[in-house]
Amino acid sequence: MATASPAEAEQLDAEELARPDAPWVTIVWNDPVNLMSYVSYVFQSYFGYPRAKAEKLMRQVHEAGRAVVSSGTREEMERDTEAMHGFGLWATFSKS
Repeated sequence: MATASPAEAEQLDAEELARPDAPWVTIVWNDPVNLMSYVSYVFQSYFGYPRAKAEKLMRQVHEAGRAVVSSGTREEMERDTEAMHGFGLWATFSKS
């Protein structure tokens, strides 16, 4: 199953740039390195998600190739994206 690359996801079109009030999101992408159990653990430990929500998001990452794991201001999403990188996950942020 083909999915958009993180580089493609980060490109903002003119319409998105014209909406400064639109919320931002952090997206975690599927990768061939991390175990599903580890991804679920990261979502629980960093975001404080209950196990069921963390596993649901992990399944989306695994099956759909990506999942939106948080939303908020640009600064918050930059922080969350950097945190995911710190855990070794492939993540980007963009306007929703």
